[in-house]
Amino acid sequence: MDLFGETENWETKLKPILKKYKGKKHPLDYQNTYQLLVMVVLSAQDSDANINSISPVLFEKYPTLNSIAKTDLETFLPYVSKVRNHNTKAEWLLEIAKKIKNDKDIPLTMSGLTALKGIGRKSANVILRETGKPAEGIIADLHVIRVAPRIGIIKESKDGNKVEKDLMQALPKNIWSEIGMAISFLGREICRPKPKCPECLLNDICLYYSTEVEVLKN
Repeated sequence: MDLFGETENWETKLKPILKKYKGKKHPLDYQNTYQLLVMVVLSAQDSDANINSISPVLFEKYPTLNSIAKTDLETFLPYVSKVRNHNTKAEWLLEIAKKIKNDKDIPLTMSGLTALKGIGRKSANVILRETGKPAEGIIADLHVIRVAPRIGIIKESKDGNKVEKDLMQALPKNIWSEIGMAISFLGREICRPKPKCPECLLNDICLYYSTEVEVLKN
């Protein structure tokens, strides 16, 4: 059996985490699509917890895209000053707000989202999943980049776009919407950099675990 080929029935093998995490909300504590968009842009190379901590004050001051469109960088910056790369991200958000203007006009397609400053495929996949739109790819965040090769679905790569492409080739389209976030939650909770393998729902099919078990036996 080719470990990295289409002969693997990954939909069945991954069913335990698909079932456990199906529909579970992203850790970013957003209330609507506008807030999700802003928080996804801010969260790049930063923690969800940090973005959650600054968002209440930010959204009290700027409750809509239109309110950001009407401000200037100097006024806006203090509200995101605790975010990594805040200058660049603030400029992106002002540009997005001026381009879209109204919350209802936020594009909810891969091409529409990735045309916006600061939104790559990973961010777009998160927004599409959270807004219930059809999947056009698979979320490949830092947890997925670490965990998917460990399980044995794909070969290891540090490139998120390559990881996503390889996952799209290995997994059936009907699970794209949920599987990225399911693997991400597994990575956040169980399959940490130092994994808690005995607690994992996938240890019976996991390449890493089977390898580790064999090493321990010998």
